[in-house]
Amino acid sequence: MIPANARIRAAATAIAKPVRNTTEKTGQEPTAGRQGQKMIIIQSGNFDSYWKNGTKRTGDKKTDRTVKKIIADVRARGDAAVRKYAEKFDKSSPQQLEVPLSEAMRALDQLRANDPALASALELAAGHIRRFSEKQKEQFTNFEFEMEAGLVTGQRVIPVEKAAIYTPGGRFPLFSSLLMCMIPAFCAGVEDVILASPPTEDGLPDRKILAAAAIAAEVCDVARNGSLRVFAIGGAQAIAALALGTESVPRVDLIAGPGNRFVAAAKRLLFGEVGIDFIAGPTDVLIIADGSCANAADLAAADMLGQAEHDPDARSRALVSNVELANQIAAAVEKRITELPTEKTAHASLSAGGLIVVYQNKDEAIRIANTIAPEHLELQIADADSWIPSLKNYGSLFIGSLSAEVLGDYSAGVNHTLPTSTSARFTGGLSVRHFLKTVTTLRCAPGEGFEKARNAAEILARAEGLEGHAQSAAVRKA
Repeated sequence: MIPANARIRAAATAIAKPVRNTTEKTGQEPTAGRQGQKMIIIQSGNFDSYWKNGTKRTGDKKTDRTVKKIIADVRARGDAAVRKYAEKFDKSSPQQLEVPLSEAMRALDQLRANDPALASALELAAGHIRRFSEKQKEQFTNFEFEMEAGLVTGQRVIPVEKAAIYTPGGRFPLFSSLLMCMIPAFCAGVEDVILASPPTEDGLPDRKILAAAAIAAEVCDVARNGSLRVFAIGGAQAIAALALGTESVPRVDLIAGPGNRFVAAAKRLLFGEVGIDFIAGPTDVLIIADGSCANAADLAAADMLGQAEHDPDARSRALVSNVELANQIAAAVEKRITELPTEKTAHASLSAGGLIVVYQNKDEAIRIANTIAPEHLELQIADADSWIPSLKNYGSLFIGSLSAEVLGDYSAGVNHTLPTSTSARFTGGLSVRHFLKTVTTLRCAPGEGFEKARNAAEILARAEGLEGHAQSAAVRKA
């Protein structure tokens, strides 16, 4: 999760100090400094200095040292090391690491009997994720075309053979993340999909996680698209076991899924020995709002709190067109937060990095949005479509006031495993493409195009001082 960024320290009795230079164009001063306010309000002219001072990152050397020891131990001792760390960090340390698939099916039967509404919601979400993933898969096709006579180039799209889906347990098991990661793998055509999730007290992963795995398999018809195996392993030791292979755990080609800082560190340190989706950090949202929709302040406040309740390092931000709207959002947050059972977490998040920026014009707002490169970007503005071509950096875009991020988080079908820590500058979210390899092919035959390419290759190889390369081309001269 992203290092705690955009932190501005404030007095103990007032979470944010008032910004005094905000009246220049608006004639109003934000109320950011009043007692109990949860976030800072600044004018866009102050954004660059705020961002520069608030986004400094520091490495976590202690976590890396711990994870390196775990990896080395799993590399040397295999299953025994996995069990040792399970006993130390997890709720149990099962002797049998692999869980029979029948346990997942049993968990689904129990969920349908005991909580049919949740089962139905998961099934609806799974169906949407499958349909969207299949549509994405259609964009990746095999082809060959003759560039010139005798020179035929091509592309093949090949799924990885083995992929692992890591799903954390904890107080709030992320069974929705399992659907978001596992279904694209099945839709990509991965032959062997492995679920890894920490054991609970009885040695099995959380029952809702098992049920979600069964739903993913059922919705995707794994008899046709691949096979599923389940392992009750968690933490950095699970990532190491999947990347390296042990007596019980198969070595996989790619690992996807979220986790805590130890899981993230293990993925980063083992990248190269295994493929990964990306290093996920704390979640964040940026809402661009102009007050044009009904209940604009309340909608923005609800969505900001939905982000802030994840954890204290989550970041909720808004870009708004005037100070009046900024103050209305801040007041709505203040009112709504007291109604949340997650108030303490949301308060910590907003205190550390909650932010509302008042922009002066559209170009300025777009520049700031592209700088923040949010994981989630909401457009609660009039004429949102005219903004889209200029918005370049985001993990997922939510267009219009009805398009709440929570729908993307759970049920609309788009993936919620998205780039954080401004990494939306260079990558998109998890999709079928992460489980696919796009490789190229070359097929040559006598012809003018082949001869021109062969001759050019010979010339270029000699120019680079690689005579062996040049002779490889020369020996094929007609």
